[in-house]
Amino acid sequence: MISAKLKPLTVDEYIHAFPEGIQKILQQIRIKIREAAPDAEEIISYQMPAYRQNGILVYFGGFKNHVGFFPTPGGIEKFKTDLLPFKCSKGTVQFQYDEPIPFTLIKRIVKYRIEENLKGMKTSQKNKSGKKL
Repeated sequence: MISAKLKPLTVDEYIHAFPEGIQKILQQIRIKIREAAPDAEEIISYQMPAYRQNGILVYFGGFKNHVGFFPTPGGIEKFKTDLLPFKCSKGTVQFQYDEPIPFTLIKRIVKYRIEENLKGMKTSQKNKSGKKL
């Protein structure tokens, strides 16, 4: 729904490019992500809202009939049972606009992604130093 010519620079600009009803849903998702990850940096990446804390946590984006939620393959794998009602691929979940959005699940996934990124950082530091942290 975002025009190829219009590249949003902020999450506010991104959300405001959508019709009012979709804006409300996108704003609610944004709020839930911020509640789960208050220290995350909010950025635009791949022309979508993204949240970064020790690496990317999640992306989300508005599409014609659904919200795309991108919690990386690790987020999908960890919550695969909870995500069964939704269309998923390796790193993406689709939440249809005409169905309830699982905000609690979104928060759980974001919190998991914070931990997953933190573990990845510790592993990376351990590998570089050769010592256990």
